[in-house]
Amino acid sequence: MKSDIDIAQAAKLRPIEEIAEKAGLKVGEYTPWGAHKAKVDLGAFKRISALDPGHLILVTTTSPTPAGEGKTTMTIGLTQALWKLGHKSMLGIREPSMGPVFGIKGGAAGGGYSQVLPMEDINLHFTGDMHAITAAHNLLSAVLNNHMHFGNKLNIDPRRITWHRVMDMNDRSLRNAVIGLGGRKMGMPQEDSFDITAASEVMAILCLSTSLKDLKERLTRIIVAYKMTGEPVFAKDLGVVGAMAMLLKDAIRPNLVQTIEGVPAFIHGGPFANIAHGTSSYLSTKVGLHLSDYFITEAGFGSDLGAEKFFDIFCRKTGLVPSAVVMVVTTRSLKMQGEVPKKELDKLDVHSIRRGMANLNRHLQIIHRFGLPVVVAINIFEKDHDDEIQEILRTCEGMGIPIAMSDHHARGGDGALEVAKKLVEVVKGCKNCFNTLYPDSMPIKEKIDYICTNVYGGSKVEFSVDASKKIKIYEEMGYGDLPICMAKTQYSLSDDPKLLGAPTKFKITISDIRLSAGAGFVVPITGKINTMPGLPRVPAAEKMDVTEDGMASGLF
Repeated sequence: MKSDIDIAQAAKLRPIEEIAEKAGLKVGEYTPWGAHKAKVDLGAFKRISALDPGHLILVTTTSPTPAGEGKTTMTIGLTQALWKLGHKSMLGIREPSMGPVFGIKGGAAGGGYSQVLPMEDINLHFTGDMHAITAAHNLLSAVLNNHMHFGNKLNIDPRRITWHRVMDMNDRSLRNAVIGLGGRKMGMPQEDSFDITAASEVMAILCLSTSLKDLKERLTRIIVAYKMTGEPVFAKDLGVVGAMAMLLKDAIRPNLVQTIEGVPAFIHGGPFANIAHGTSSYLSTKVGLHLSDYFITEAGFGSDLGAEKFFDIFCRKTGLVPSAVVMVVTTRSLKMQGEVPKKELDKLDVHSIRRGMANLNRHLQIIHRFGLPVVVAINIFEKDHDDEIQEILRTCEGMGIPIAMSDHHARGGDGALEVAKKLVEVVKGCKNCFNTLYPDSMPIKEKIDYICTNVYGGSKVEFSVDASKKIKIYEEMGYGDLPICMAKTQYSLSDDPKLLGAPTKFKITISDIRLSAGAGFVVPITGKINTMPGLPRVPAAEKMDVTEDGMASGLF
């Protein structure tokens, strides 16, 4: 079987000018970034926004497992299938972080014959957006420490610095650190930490901004620390918002590439859904939606994380509302939710499918809470058993849920035609009754409790003393109306990654809470979630290399 990189390197890419024309962009509305990538100019949005929007479709999945579900490949394959059916379709996905690329998860460019290209570029430095976000974030960190070194006129409390540092790499050694050692000339000693770039508030701001002006306004509202008197210190107080925006002036522009079948694809922004809000940018979604009949996007991890945040944060903030949801499921993931070990997944086991269906049912309930229609798409793997597939089909059909099979990984758009046809039917008959989960006016603790009980299925939420104190402070500061961005393990509906299926009567522990005032949400930290991932025992990087002529190898 050919590897993803073999398939990608054998593909014939169209010139980016051809893809831009196919998307509906005019000459002068984009800037080529080499032969096969482009940046959309922000000046194009006035014309594009005046066009009638198409249908926004969200792709999500059940609770992720090490077996893989194929949400990104489904997003790509489905878009290709819709194009084959005569619909002008495009897609929007997030930019990969190099942390997971060199770690264990892999890239985010799809796979098989449902990929976005050029695959190596996308999974590595791409157009430099990640580096720009990292630089802008760390500029603010450096200026903050510099301000304290030269007299600390703002009277910043070194014990209450909330703005730390980021890097686009998994490195657990940097989760906690001490900086400023070496004497008076080396700065002021203090505790510090690193998050991964995908968790940076600058990343979230870039993905939610509607313009460069909006970006700058959001950057000014970032809270970096607190004064000795308890008042917040904002990024604007340090005088470098303009410099940060200058670093981000190209990064805010959506990236245009193509699928392996030459369909236009926008890849922009990369917040994780377990520690951030997990969606690609507003600007890329807006341009793609107004240039297409169907714009397919995905939200990170399962519907309890990415989809919930898409609805309660992204849709609430942007006013963009999906017409339908595609729920990706595999026999392998359902068997793992039914407690089958990964090494035994190839064995026929219909009973474990029945047990695992509880997880799918819970995720379907989550989508229905938001008033949206859903199509279940079975992502077919080579060693799947027909009896297991039939069990999923029978169960969903018995519940009246539209369902179809797809082998888009092996066949590209042709493999996803059945799902595409079901989706078109659902959208035609849809009376959109979309609603967010909670009102803005609901107190922060009640919002968190509502998510934990009504989305995750928990029975109780416990707040640490520190978390409760911070919530009270944030509400007194006027941030009580902000939506919630839960930081939680992706592997379970609970905050315990080992609790599989559809658990009930569990408690969620809120150990800490962070305020992202610039992005416009509050981040509760649950369980033992980390905002700086670590590398596995054998990192994927150990299998990678590059030839003398610059060809990458070992990249999936």
